[in-house]
Amino acid sequence: MSKPIPVLEVFGPTIQGEGAVIGQKTMFVRTGGCDYRCSWCDSAFTWDGTGKSEALTPEQILDRLESLAPNAFGHVTISGGNPALHKGLGDLVSLLKSRGIQTAVETQGSIWQDWLKEIDAVTISPKPPSSGMETNWQQLENHLANLHTQQVSLKVVVFNREDYAYAKHVHALFPQYDFYLQVGNEDPHLLDDQELLQTLLQQYEQLIEWTMHDQAMKHVRVLPQLHTFLWGNKRGV
Repeated sequence: MSKPIPVLEVFGPTIQGEGAVIGQKTMFVRTGGCDYRCSWCDSAFTWDGTGKSEALTPEQILDRLESLAPNAFGHVTISGGNPALHKGLGDLVSLLKSRGIQTAVETQGSIWQDWLKEIDAVTISPKPPSSGMETNWQQLENHLANLHTQQVSLKVVVFNREDYAYAKHVHALFPQYDFYLQVGNEDPHLLDDQELLQTLLQQYEQLIEWTMHDQAMKHVRVLPQLHTFLWGNKRGV
């Protein structure tokens, strides 16, 4: 019997807005709960009590995905919060894999689950100083050691120079992995899409400037948060 999974949102089809699979047509399954409390979290509703989760079995989740996009998707992103809180996601990953559906997940590398080995694209995103969280470097190293190099990438969200220095440190520790820098969204509640876009574009340009002539950052990719460029802070897109 499959264990129910606390699910806050199932939506799509849309595009992946972050990391190694940016631009990928995908469906989203957003789980509840997180072991972190990042100061700038853009999905705090997954853990702060403002969002209500629903206990769904893997079969119910698949039914909901197929009702949203009948025969129109081949990729599912499992998001959070931190999806790695939930051992039961292994049954969902296996079910999707049996249907030929690819999967992606993002986690901060703080909790290990064996089902991560079955994910097609694992983004590990350790949190920089601006988050207020501390990185457990041994846990991060263990996560990477348990995954195939081709399967996993690293991503650091950058809000300021201190975060950028942290990102350089992460990249120097693990240079063999694809590495992504991404602009942070400082105001996940701003409703003025044009004001948000202008701010994010300015920050993106600043991050590019920091990176382009940095000899330590020869093999990195600098990304926007694409979905905020398109849809602002709207949920479920």
